[in-house]
Amino acid sequence: MATRHGAVNLGQGFPDTDGPHVLLDVAAEGLRRGLNQYAPGRGLPVLREAVARHQQHWYGLHLDSETEVLVTVGATEAIAASLLALVEPGDEVLVIEPYYDSYAACISLAGGVRRTVPLSFPDLALDITVLEAAVSPRTRVLLLNTPHNPTGKVFSPAELEVLAEVARRHDLWVVSDEVYEHLTFDGLSHTPIATLPGMAERTLTISSVGKSFSLTGWKTGWVSGPATLVSAVTAVKQYLTYVGVTHLQPAAAHGLGLPDDYFTDFAADLQNKRDVLVTALADIGIPVSPCQGTYFVIADLAGLGVTDAMTFCRELPERVGVVAIPVSVFCDDKASVASLVRFAFCKRVEVLHEAAARLRSLRTPPSRGTVS
Repeated sequence: MATRHGAVNLGQGFPDTDGPHVLLDVAAEGLRRGLNQYAPGRGLPVLREAVARHQQHWYGLHLDSETEVLVTVGATEAIAASLLALVEPGDEVLVIEPYYDSYAACISLAGGVRRTVPLSFPDLALDITVLEAAVSPRTRVLLLNTPHNPTGKVFSPAELEVLAEVARRHDLWVVSDEVYEHLTFDGLSHTPIATLPGMAERTLTISSVGKSFSLTGWKTGWVSGPATLVSAVTAVKQYLTYVGVTHLQPAAAHGLGLPDDYFTDFAADLQNKRDVLVTALADIGIPVSPCQGTYFVIADLAGLGVTDAMTFCRELPERVGVVAIPVSVFCDDKASVASLVRFAFCKRVEVLHEAAARLRSLRTPPSRGTVS
């Protein structure tokens, strides 16, 4: 639809610029020097060692790269393999809602039962009472995502401690999706739940090269944690994709070793892009939920009369020339988010300004659809 209508695509969460050229050069050199056969099942040592150094440098987590790190085909495979390893048919998985859409599919593939704990709009608060009520004797895994897609929420250390306390008390495994770990704004920083007391031994931590380096098409990720859990994930992973792409792994390792300034500058640039989009939405009277990280901001179009964001987003490319995603596709409780849409701001500034100019036409009601 975006292509057909010449629309600015703020729907899909991938950048419109390439990653650091030095990583591209390392990857190209890998092709030329023969890294074109299967990698070891757990990934090339150079990348596993880089992941271990990264976790120690940024978070003080100490990993054995031989036994506690597994390279995967993106974070999505890491999530799928982790859930298939930990969840038996009928086991329940706690998920914070809204949730990245692959979570539901992966839980279903494992034969699990999804139990959602909603964030409250507009402030994105986590209701601890609801969380506690969602736990049952069948609950086996807490699936966490911070910084959080699609809302842009960064869970605070205090919130993480509440989640950790529930996991410890109910003896839950935690699968923590942290692909946006370096994309935090306004002076906030990311805290892995594995750094909290009693959590390293029950947590699988997942990240990837895609978001931190604007290389989403490389599909190179990793999962780290206790050796027994990583071995279980490895046993599943080998029958999903066997191994990851070989020549990209040294390049990903190089990226993880870039100076800290790379990561802080990248986050600052994204924060500026967030501000461009949020300001444009504010100019036309569209409120947004707090966006503390990631690529995304949630806007509430109820003030424009939107009562069905799904239909609204289907009409938006033709009507305005912008693509957005209805938040309902990330939720079980679709009625509670009927007026909410997600915009991605991981685009060039001039593209965001063009989108802003087009969105201003929302001030003019359409002749049909969901806006009155």
